[in-house]
Amino acid sequence: MSRIGRMLIAIPTGVTVTVAESEIQVKGPKGSLACPLPPTITAKVEDGSLSFGRTDETKPTRSLHGLTRALAHNMIVGVTNGFERGLEIEGVGYRADVKGDTVVLTLGFSHPVDMKVPNGLSVKMNGNTSMMIQGIDKEAVGQFAANIRRLRPPEPYKGKGIRYSDERIRRKVGKTGA
Repeated sequence: MSRIGRMLIAIPTGVTVTVAESEIQVKGPKGSLACPLPPTITAKVEDGSLSFGRTDETKPTRSLHGLTRALAHNMIVGVTNGFERGLEIEGVGYRADVKGDTVVLTLGFSHPVDMKVPNGLSVKMNGNTSMMIQGIDKEAVGQFAANIRRLRPPEPYKGKGIRYSDERIRRKVGKTGA
């Protein structure tokens, strides 16, 4: 049996979990989220906890068991605490700014890059080279951070580019003179 799938999820106070036949809905102080429930996975809310089971032992069903539990846990954490992902911008002249619901990035291209912030997310700047992306949906926060990072991934020689705030860049030595 799945080690992750059989773990119970404690439902904190102030959070309501509703299990329909094909969907799990979670409502909390920060908002509400919904996730589809695969037909081979069953979910039950009992005694302030959420548990998952499966109808058969095929490999796709076993893999969906742990995945569904992890997605439900992320929804519960998201509506109570939220998620955040930090980005650091390094390089001469590289900077970012938030204007309304758009992040304007100056990354050494011939033009500034404008990225629209998706609904449900917020971007806060600490100075002009450090940003924090916050939201209740873990997948949306991570995907938007990855989309911004993809514009200028960090390079190993000088460390220029956009990196996650907890990411370590392995530096290379470069050429040596003869």
